[in-house]
Amino acid sequence: DNAARSSYPKKVFIHWGVRTARRWVKLKIIANKSNFFVSLAHSFFDLTFYRTLRKKMGGNLRFFVSGGAPLNPDIAAFFYGAGMKIVEGYGLTETAPVLTANDDKNLYFGSVGTPLHNVQIKIDSDGEILAKGPNIMKGYFKDEKATQEVFSEDGWFKTGDIGHIDEEGRLFITDRKKELIVTAGGKNVAPQVIEAVLKENKYVNQVVVIGDQKPYLTVLIYPHWENVKSYAERKMVQFKSISELVDHPQIKHLFDNVLKRANAKLSRFEQLKGVRLLENEMTIESGELTPTLKVKRRVVLQKYKELIDSMYNNSYGSQNRSRN
Repeated sequence: DNAARSSYPKKVFIHWGVRTARRWVKLKIIANKSNFFVSLAHSFFDLTFYRTLRKKMGGNLRFFVSGGAPLNPDIAAFFYGAGMKIVEGYGLTETAPVLTANDDKNLYFGSVGTPLHNVQIKIDSDGEILAKGPNIMKGYFKDEKATQEVFSEDGWFKTGDIGHIDEEGRLFITDRKKELIVTAGGKNVAPQVIEAVLKENKYVNQVVVIGDQKPYLTVLIYPHWENVKSYAERKMVQFKSISELVDHPQIKHLFDNVLKRANAKLSRFEQLKGVRLLENEMTIESGELTPTLKVKRRVVLQKYKELIDSMYNNSYGSQNRSRN
């Protein structure tokens, strides 16, 4: 947000610094290669931009831990390149609470790491992550039925998350099992993967992918309105309110392009074919988010049913708008 409000030269400086950090990590850390010009630029920013960021974090930060929601690999790469490692881990309250974690000396972007000592992890036939270990609860207090539901017959705890394990034993989380979308064609789609791709775009703030029992996937987007307003001003779009922006052909065209860019990174069955914009942010107070800021998909589906239905009857127009 500070970058968006900065002068043009400062914006260029910041964006160059962010790109340099990511390129340096991609070359030196991931590919184990070197490039003189990238290294030179990285050294320059390390003495200026990155040093300032590190000071704002206290100046002595070795690493910090991320959990509770997926960490965008690009964000992790930037902070690593800026000299601040983000160690991503995974666990649940029922597992007290950590199951896996990255080592701060052996990070792998996009993974939540390997199992802790004495913890076992495996993937069930339907893709669900199962766990065993001394840290896992014995059961829910005075709720035998709920306890039986989360343990397999041979004692594995059902996490409710979908994922996979690579050849090095690193765990990757795909989505929550209960949030998997099953299209009308029978395809299982993990919405969180698609949503993460969309959130890479500077015009996207919040996003909910739709498509359960539908012929194709669509999406509700709460835009980053400050960035959208800046875009509108550059394009000389006349507007007095966000409502007018939502309905403007230039803004519709902008978000059609947002979808095109996202679709270029997605597989054939993950393609998005419709978008509607929300004027108001999804919040805890309005009932669309949990206290941990996760989207309540059922609430969203019910609240915006008419708007969602409009994406499956080929009507666009004013249906693109939603007010809370």
